[in-house]
Amino acid sequence: MKLIGPPLQTILQRVTECPADFLDEPRIGSQGRLEVASLVGDCLRLAGYRASAMELKGFGSRCKNADRKHLQFVALCVWLLDAKWFRQAQLEGFSLLNLLQQDMAEFAQSSHVDKCLHDAERREEFSRYVLARLGFRPEGESESQASDRLSALSSIERQRLLKESQEAERRAREIREALARKAAAESADKWTRE
Repeated sequence: MKLIGPPLQTILQRVTECPADFLDEPRIGSQGRLEVASLVGDCLRLAGYRASAMELKGFGSRCKNADRKHLQFVALCVWLLDAKWFRQAQLEGFSLLNLLQQDMAEFAQSSHVDKCLHDAERREEFSRYVLARLGFRPEGESESQASDRLSALSSIERQRLLKESQEAERRAREIREALARKAAAESADKWTRE
């Protein structure tokens, strides 16, 4: 987040103004209307990057394994990236492809598009997440401020911490059970010797 991006309020406003066309059901097989691969191809083309058919395959309507939530976030992200500031920033096409393929897939695991549109904290998390993945921080914030705020809002971080906590509890339970078995075995040995 070394680079200074646009004011956060500008991005938040852009997300809330996402038109209904971008929020249509993504086309997967014969279901849905929104051709996300076309949106991605256009977005990348504007950044000077010609995506191959293979690179666009995961966004396509023929990909039966496509994730609906991921494609919804991709569409919302493409809308955000079409803002004047992002177009003028001359972002690298490969970075945009990575953002749309991998980062939006990761984000989709912990949130829903509706929450980003209607919940102020989720909208801010989405906006900061996109900025951070592109190496930017909101205008007027230091790197540490931007990083701290994203961490505080991050549902991805909350899920990671919850998973770590559950894993630690599982390990502690296994240790307690092993100690109880060992104590029972030692007690049984003691009784058999006497």
